[in-house]
Amino acid sequence: MIQNDVQGVLYLYDNMEQRAYTLAVYILENRATIRAAAKQFGVSKSTVHKDLSQRLEQYNRSLYLQVKEILEQNKAERHIRGGIATKMKYKGMPQKEDSG
Repeated sequence: MIQNDVQGVLYLYDNMEQRAYTLAVYILENRATIRAAAKQFGVSKSTVHKDLSQRLEQYNRSLYLQVKEILEQNKAERHIRGGIATKMKYKGMPQKEDSG
């Protein structure tokens, strides 16, 4: 069951297979991080990670492999994004929201 709240955030309940699929499609379309997907869908980072790394592999192997590539790329780049955020913080520049 998918419900929208007043702010437009999607909440996914009950059907873990559907939630994993929806999260995977969002990450593929937006090349988003786990944190950005969790924020978009109103679930925890742990839930997103478990859905994408364990459940999705059982339900849809080909989609899992595509998402896994993006997640590995994000993991490899995270230290760079962290360094840029720190640099901006100390230069007094406004920080960009975590969009992926």
